[in-house]
Amino acid sequence: MLCDSSMLLYLPDDVFAIISRSFSPKDICNLSLCCKSLNTLVASEKIWLTQCEVLSIVPHKDLVEWRKGVSCYKALCRFLVKVQPLIGIWVHQNPELGNVVYVMPGFVSVVGCRIIPQELGPLGMEDGPILWASVFEVVADFDGSTMFFLHGREKGVDYVYPGLAKSIDKFCNILLLEVEPEKNKNVGSLLESKSFVHSSGLELSRKVGRSNSDICRSQIVMGNSEGNVSFSRLAFSDRRKLLEVTTSQVRQKVMDAVIGPLFPRLRDDEENFQKDLVLLRERILVLRQIHRLGCSEMEMEDYKANSQGVVGATQLDFDDKRSRAVPDSLFEEDGGVQCVKRKGIRGYFWNSLKHILGRSNSVNDSHSASKKLTTNGEIRHARLQEFLRSSDTIRLTLNASNMKLSSYRAWPNMHDSRYALYKLPLRVPGADHEYAGLWGGAFGWPPGKPSEDKPGKALFFLLLSYEEFQGQQLLIATKILEGTHYVLHPNGSAMFIANVNEPSSEPFPWNTDADSLPVNIKHAFTGEGIASGYGFRYPGSKPGSLFVFHNGVIAFIWKETKAVLTLQRLNLQELLKKGERIPSLLPIANFSYLTKSYSNVFAGIPTSSSSLSSPRKGRR
Repeated sequence: MLCDSSMLLYLPDDVFAIISRSFSPKDICNLSLCCKSLNTLVASEKIWLTQCEVLSIVPHKDLVEWRKGVSCYKALCRFLVKVQPLIGIWVHQNPELGNVVYVMPGFVSVVGCRIIPQELGPLGMEDGPILWASVFEVVADFDGSTMFFLHGREKGVDYVYPGLAKSIDKFCNILLLEVEPEKNKNVGSLLESKSFVHSSGLELSRKVGRSNSDICRSQIVMGNSEGNVSFSRLAFSDRRKLLEVTTSQVRQKVMDAVIGPLFPRLRDDEENFQKDLVLLRERILVLRQIHRLGCSEMEMEDYKANSQGVVGATQLDFDDKRSRAVPDSLFEEDGGVQCVKRKGIRGYFWNSLKHILGRSNSVNDSHSASKKLTTNGEIRHARLQEFLRSSDTIRLTLNASNMKLSSYRAWPNMHDSRYALYKLPLRVPGADHEYAGLWGGAFGWPPGKPSEDKPGKALFFLLLSYEEFQGQQLLIATKILEGTHYVLHPNGSAMFIANVNEPSSEPFPWNTDADSLPVNIKHAFTGEGIASGYGFRYPGSKPGSLFVFHNGVIAFIWKETKAVLTLQRLNLQELLKKGERIPSLLPIANFSYLTKSYSNVFAGIPTSSSSLSSPRKGRR
């Protein structure tokens, strides 16, 4: 008996959907190329719903709601495949208290949320919501393509900054906020545009060398790749200024419809959950329209006046049952970019960059050609004029790349001069790595019980990971967030290291827990905890023990001082959905706060009661 692809046509949709769980989206796209009948079969909504479920980013019930915001499940799968590598914990080393951004599903989007360094209330995690601020979001368009929005707050006003989500590498470990040059034949050179000069209020410098100008023009005309200067090649001061001017030009004031929630509340509150969905649908429509209109063609006041018409017209997107064609090439695994030209692309052009040239440190320097090397072998920074001449338009971009990074005890070594976030390798707990993952807690016992002189305790986030050393299995607890007023331990330092191959004989100092119940210890391991050493950046260590309780709580106790750090596993999605959103920082600093700071820049000035005073807002 011969079995060929035609046998698949006789399978019920439900059965084929189950079989398709073992396929990748690319496999299904390839299957559709076999014949017209198979193409029709794999175009089934059930097949692509199954693929969305296999990705395990959004639960089934939420997928049904997300489907209403796109043309079909295939489009939704396309979006989820693209943004899946963004999900997780991203960090930067400055400020030392914490620069932790958690990327999680929003609504037909993924949202980057900064966890604010803070204190716990008397009841710990259950008492009062976790404070957080929005950093950015990547939103799905109707066909499943991606749209990027940076968040920020300037002079008491909330803004979104539309941009492009570049190719997202499926193994990305670094997120870069950049400005991308783009060639547009219908627009004159940025340096030669009259509107560019007039709107800046400055004269175009006549000191630009003729030879350099001729070289750049010839490179562009001949299509020489050397004429394309990448953003990363610029000096830090030039990159910062480009980002500052870009965000000032593309920003859009946040309207009421966009101020609304970024993701719905937990489903245990069904009434409010449904209310959130109504607001979220409206918000997605408005964001899409903002992205289509561009960033500077329309003043926000005019947009407000016409917002009702915009929403009414775009509402057809949710009611249109016709599935737009989603090209199979969009599911290729090579991270290729699909370029989509939109109306309002002139919104990304700059009418004013001349003042950057006037203030740039690299304009009048003595740099030679950008490809030449210095005496020590390093590539010199490219000149800003070369970057501007290599393109006609410039736009804000999120660049999710994979780079070769060195690390120490699960903490990546970072550049101080990049607006970047680095992904932490969050491993799934297994039989050999039972305690791997994200944990949170505070000092003191019983857990969450306040002392008489302090109503709250500093919240700590630790990443627990394993490392082999001289044949021993070490459990390393790396600090990624500290909720004190002034930092005590550097980011990336090991709060404690336990040897899971060496049991501890030390007794636990207390007999009861927070509920006055007898403590029930499952395991105890020897270890060392962080202590004052040769200085802040080079802490020492003191002996201690790690205790594991049957209820899942763990506690590390320093032997000499009896100080105890108590931790529990965290579900950040649930914490953030129950949390409170506070205003964001200035847009560029909001993405990655590069200035070294040992005080809490994110949550304001501590009050006399030792709790963080922050302008809380009841929104998500």
